[in-house]
Amino acid sequence: MNMSFSHGMDDEYEKFIRRMNPPRVVIDNEACKNATVIRVDSANKHGILLEVVQILTDLNLIITKAYISSDGSWFMDVFNVTDQDGNKIIDEGILDYIRKSLGPESCFTSSMRSVGVKQSMDHTAIELTGSDRPGLLSEVSAVLRHLKCNVVNAEVWTHNTCAAAVMQVTDEETGTSITDPERLSRIKTLLCNVLKGSNKSSLAKTVVPHSVTHTERRLHQMMFADRDYERTGDDVLDDRQRPNVDVVNCYDKDYSVVTIRCKDRPKLLFDTVCTFTDMDYVVFHANIDTEGPDSYQEYYIRHIDGSLVKSDAERQRVTQCLEAAIERRVSEGLKLELCTTDRVGLLSDVTRIFRENSLTVTRAEVTTKADKAVNIFYVRDTSGYPVDAKTIDSIRQVIGQTILKVKGSPEDSKSDSQESPTRYLFGGLFKSRSFVNFSLVRSYS
Repeated sequence: MNMSFSHGMDDEYEKFIRRMNPPRVVIDNEACKNATVIRVDSANKHGILLEVVQILTDLNLIITKAYISSDGSWFMDVFNVTDQDGNKIIDEGILDYIRKSLGPESCFTSSMRSVGVKQSMDHTAIELTGSDRPGLLSEVSAVLRHLKCNVVNAEVWTHNTCAAAVMQVTDEETGTSITDPERLSRIKTLLCNVLKGSNKSSLAKTVVPHSVTHTERRLHQMMFADRDYERTGDDVLDDRQRPNVDVVNCYDKDYSVVTIRCKDRPKLLFDTVCTFTDMDYVVFHANIDTEGPDSYQEYYIRHIDGSLVKSDAERQRVTQCLEAAIERRVSEGLKLELCTTDRVGLLSDVTRIFRENSLTVTRAEVTTKADKAVNIFYVRDTSGYPVDAKTIDSIRQVIGQTILKVKGSPEDSKSDSQESPTRYLFGGLFKSRSFVNFSLVRSYS
């Protein structure tokens, strides 16, 4: 059968099912005293849980509890959510967006409803993966500056010696996306050389995708593909800091049961559900309890082919992948926030100053709204020692005391979670001078 014809039939079938069984969303601010309760009923399909969680997470809502059931052809979820301050959601604009995004008005075909896919013509997305090293972000941004690319948005993750970044860049002169094939090829080549560094055999990859994928969703996929879940001898987390993940087979219920205990944080549910989806596991039931300092998650899963976890090797891989998904967003080091008028080369200048002061960036969130740049950096001393307060004061004097602010201390970012026995919840069942390091750029040309 022709593949496009087959996809067309799938789309028409999904439209038919949605017409016959339109999704229903009920938002209740009275059922719970400290959270807004969102109930979602819909025809079931693979990936729908991630779609729903992604929509709630993109609104920066905190999911404190969730009950998930999707046996058979129907999907039923209940989420208790709050805003970032722990309050109920009363903004009618947000509530209406949730209803439209998850309810009957969300008339997507399956091809349009691929998780996180969205088109953009006002910037060019660049995906980078490679081995992490001190000063890497500074080198990458310096090369982009030399190539007359302006970074308008970016997110950078590092984990287990791996680094991944999704950057949105525009042409320095026009402020629009870069479409010239030869220029794109040169950008990819130079960036790939930067990622390889002196180790030419190192695995490094630079991609300019045709469609722009949801950034955090894509970062999970990139790190997963780069096998960041495999432990190295340089692993800085001890067993007490690592998430407690347990995988057992419940043969009488015909499910593999995955329980996770770790320190609670925003977007935790999104990160774990991403992993199940990427590993082709289907969540049939789940119970999430994330009130207080700890999070308890319990999932009843099967592989997409219907099988349970088959071997100790598969069980270990599931455990390692879930641990990695949780750890990727746990930022180690000092949190710095830069807020200033945007300009070409800002990221290159700031990260160069960090590098010259022996600071390395472990995670970064670069955003631009109108003419305002809001960048968040998590930094550590390259020697492994706590960041010296004098170093930060010196950097702030160069960049500007009101432009760069300290948002935490190294101690605040350390995980203090401890191991705990498995607990079943289911019961029975982120203005300095202009500068470009040209000698650095030439070394990668």
